[in-house]
Order: sequence, then structure tokens, then C-alpha cells
Amino acid sequence: MAYDTLLLLSVLLLATAIIVIPLGMTTGEGQISDNIIYRLYLLLLIIGYFIWPWLRGGQTVGMRSWNVRLVSMDGERVVLKQVLIRLLAALLSWLAMGLGFFWILVDPAKLAWHDRLSNTRLILVEKK
Repeated sequence: MAYDTLLLLSVLLLATAIIVIPLGMTTGEGQISDNIIYRLYLLLLIIGYFIWPWLRGGQTVGMRSWNVRLVSMDGERVVLKQVLIRLLAALLSWLAMGLGFFWILVDPAKLAWHDRLSNTRLILVEKK
């Protein structure tokens, strides 16, 4: 998660620069940061950062670094419904002070809340 967080922050900074620099805008009070379209733009980037790689190969860049892949409970590729549920449920896991992530310590199958709710799991993949 730490890798993906750092990479996502980099993407968001670049995305902001693409908007702010050419338009000569600032991020101060009453400027771009208050703009609802800008906020939606960043939200779509965040959603896309996770959904696109999960659907294409089951791995974000951070997951690839740790040789972890997201799959359905049956071991097959995940579908759009599952990744949307997983993303929303992961937010719930964070909002509960991270309890949804720490749940793997007591869960018999070592699944987090968002794994259970989306019928997904993480598997280790062999290095090629």
C-alpha cells in the first residue's frame, strides 16, 4: 500500500501541474482546490489508478513490486463489479481506523473486509 500511495500522490501532483501551470492558477483559497470539476478529476484519477490495473492484470505497480495479484475467490480474473466493490469497501476499511485491513490478523482465511465484500483475494505470484 505504501508504494501505491507514493505513486498515486505522484500521479495526482502531475495531474494538478498539467492543469495549474498552463492556466496560471494557484492552489490557494478560492482557487483550483475549491473547484468541483477539479476535485472530480482527481477522484476519477484515483479510481482509475486502481481499477484499470486490477482489471487488466490484477496488479497495481505497488502490487507488482511485492509479487501480489488480485483475483476472484475462485482464482479467476476480477470483473468490474468486484473491483468497484473492493475500492469502496477499502475506503470503509480505512474509515474504520484501518480495522478492515487489520482484520486479516483474526480472519481464518486471512482476508480483509474488502476481500470478503468483493469476493476477491490477494495471491502471491512467482517471479518470472
